[in-house]
Amino acid sequence: MSATDNDYPGERLGMPESGSGSIARPGRRIGALLIDYAAATIIATAFFGYDQFALPSEAGLSLFAPMMVFVALQVLFIPTLGGSPGHRILGMRLQLLHGGWAGLWRPIVRTLLLALVIPAVVWDADQRGLHDKAAGTVLLRG
Repeated sequence: MSATDNDYPGERLGMPESGSGSIARPGRRIGALLIDYAAATIIATAFFGYDQFALPSEAGLSLFAPMMVFVALQVLFIPTLGGSPGHRILGMRLQLLHGGWAGLWRPIVRTLLLALVIPAVVWDADQRGLHDKAAGTVLLRG
């Protein structure tokens, strides 16, 4: 059976079609991303400020602060809680492809690739982005 013949995402990985342990679908993933980035923006604004009228050349650190906080939240929460705050709020968890704790280096690799955007929007038939494939992880429903 080829990857295109799968009946559902995760079938060839041995994951169930639905419910706990199934591949997290795009709606939940996007929702978690929005939650995480909104939280990062709020935290960055509280600590670094925000000037809506500043030119990019004048904004300095505040221009990149939300992304830096986003990366920090991902790297901190994935190894400790098994997912980012957005993942956990929406009932998802990140684990190694064949089960187990993601460890410390995998969340760093995954998050840096996620911050580049392109690896996260290129998926395989199992709806795993290149960032998850490179890190050997999978995002599952809780």
